[in-house]
Amino acid sequence: MPDKTREELQRVATESFGWEQLHAYQLDAMEHVLAGRDLLAVLPTGAGKSAIYQLPALLLDGPAVVVSPLLALQRDQVEALERVGVGGAFLVNSLQTAAERRGAWDAVARGEARYLFLSPEQLADGEAVERLAASGPGLFVVDEAHCVSSWGHDFRPDYLRLRPVVESLGHPPVVALTATAARPVRDDIIERLGMRDVAETVTSFDRPNLKLSVALATEAEEQREAVVARAAALAADGHAGIVYVGRRVDADRLATELQRRGASAAPYHAGLAAARREEVHDAFGSDDVAVVVATSAFGMGIDKPDLRFVLHAAAPDSLDAYYQQIGRAGRDGEPATAELFYRPEDLHLQAFLTAARAPEDALRSVSKALRAADGPMGARELERAAGLSRTARTRAVNLLEQVGALRTVRRGKVAHVPGVSTADAVRAAVERAEEHQSLIRSRLEMMRGYSETTGCRRQFLLGYFGEHLSEPCGSCDRCEAGTARTRRASSGPFELEASVSHDEWGDGIVMAVEEDRITVLFEAVGYRTLSVEAVTSSGVLR
Repeated sequence: MPDKTREELQRVATESFGWEQLHAYQLDAMEHVLAGRDLLAVLPTGAGKSAIYQLPALLLDGPAVVVSPLLALQRDQVEALERVGVGGAFLVNSLQTAAERRGAWDAVARGEARYLFLSPEQLADGEAVERLAASGPGLFVVDEAHCVSSWGHDFRPDYLRLRPVVESLGHPPVVALTATAARPVRDDIIERLGMRDVAETVTSFDRPNLKLSVALATEAEEQREAVVARAAALAADGHAGIVYVGRRVDADRLATELQRRGASAAPYHAGLAAARREEVHDAFGSDDVAVVVATSAFGMGIDKPDLRFVLHAAAPDSLDAYYQQIGRAGRDGEPATAELFYRPEDLHLQAFLTAARAPEDALRSVSKALRAADGPMGARELERAAGLSRTARTRAVNLLEQVGALRTVRRGKVAHVPGVSTADAVRAAVERAEEHQSLIRSRLEMMRGYSETTGCRRQFLLGYFGEHLSEPCGSCDRCEAGTARTRRASSGPFELEASVSHDEWGDGIVMAVEEDRITVLFEAVGYRTLSVEAVTSSGVLR
């Protein structure tokens, strides 16, 4: 491959995409990709992550295989490429007809595909992987790469299958993209994808144009009224935004109330028909709807730089999710509002931890059924053999796959891994689930800390991601109220992103350093905030 200079990259960017000027970090990342290196890029929403693979794909042989978790996001990316006149973008997903999928694969076989967008589920099919291998992919792109990490806030077990797929394809350059990944998550992404000779492009997590604030409520009705009133007022001023809720019923209820107050609003959640979700998505993008009241699924891939506000009607389960969602506001660089309407009751542990509890009986049933089977089993067959519902089977299979007690084979079927007993499989899966519970608990407490802090919210949020802001931001609600004070970095023995070990909690990474305390993310128990004096004098942390 001839040397691709920055001048050539900029020329192709202008001529093919209409991009007048690439950022320096984009050019750096593209050069790494063209040099054949694997790349992990952590860039905020709106910073041009997609360009990092879209442009090099035009300069490399073979298609760029793009793994993306949401079908709506895949469609948006294909349409965006078509709008600028870049052809050769195809989809393969479960919403297509058989004829549409055949057409896409035929284009791949003929060498007409420059980009092929798939969900990770599609790659469970051995035939699909064989077709990709025959096409000689130039890139393997993992969008929303934090989904591969069990440390990540949106872990998806299907992403665990990507590493063997990459190897089956001959390990083309891997490009992993995400908007939110602290150091432990980045390390996990690199390991789980089997990335080699990795270059990293990581920009600041700070979004100075976002005004961060939290409104405290004591009653649920007071909280709902405050959210509706705020969203209605912002919409009346001509602003567009998203209101995030925790439940589908709340999306319907708040959208109806906003409509009653004259706002152009619509709900969006998984309970709506796919066609209706698509209508809302398109109407919001074209300014026919000003406010979308949505569960967490909405927002990925929204091409709306002038989004002026993101409100949360209740606290999400982690600062990772919160940061990603508020990052959809103000992508044009103009001032935008990120406001959380908070009740302490929002973060009750039990509701979150119930879903993470290890289903021991289901784990045992699945393991025994697979050991007794003559060969790999499909989902329905396994449910019948184990006597489980779809939900219970999925949860058990995911845990067993994470600990290496079963493997996914051709066409999504699963098989027992020889040499692993049922007792060992269940024990390992239960331990993994308990670790996950500890991580969930610690994330909830960090979310509570952000919501209730009297200090600068921006300092707290950036500190969570391992980034130190030496002075209060001066623009969040706490700074404006005068309660924030300068948080000096510690001059003690613990440095940001240093690896440490605790006598009880094991290995961890220092995520935030202040004058008198540090926050450490431990592999076994999640986030812990510790007194520097206490851990230094006792010697429990090294």
